[in-house]
Amino acid sequence: MRIGIGYDAHRLEKDRRLILGGVEIEHEKGLLGHSDADVLVHAIMDALLGAAAMGDIGKHFPDTDIKYKDINSMSLLRQVYQMLATQGYKIVNIDSVIIAQKPKLAPHIEKMRENIANSLYMDISDISIKATTEENMGFTGREEGISAKAVCLIEKIK
Repeated sequence: MRIGIGYDAHRLEKDRRLILGGVEIEHEKGLLGHSDADVLVHAIMDALLGAAAMGDIGKHFPDTDIKYKDINSMSLLRQVYQMLATQGYKIVNIDSVIIAQKPKLAPHIEKMRENIANSLYMDISDISIKATTEENMGFTGREEGISAKAVCLIEKIK
């Protein structure tokens, strides 16, 4: 058994879509990034890659590569799944938290869990997603950005 931790943060900007967990959420601002800037999926990918000692998303999907420009992060998550499977790893569970002052994320959490579970060929009961604010403190509290943290457990099956 191996554990991994992941973290990601992106700035909020006008004229960008807000995508979290593969769900487009109505909001006046979206996350700025080379890809779709889905901080939740990025944190999960880093946790999974870290648990397998395979580096991070920047190593595998660099923002200097034009083929990742505006790419859907769910497709990258599926690639991470394949990388782990090739090395003989099975994902046991994922726990994550999104840190955002606004918008309210509770109505979207179940769809995020479903999207991630489907992309990783997992049962939804093994995917936990929570959301919290920072009570108007820090960059997330000032609505300058959104961050996410994730931990995972994987096991070698081959």
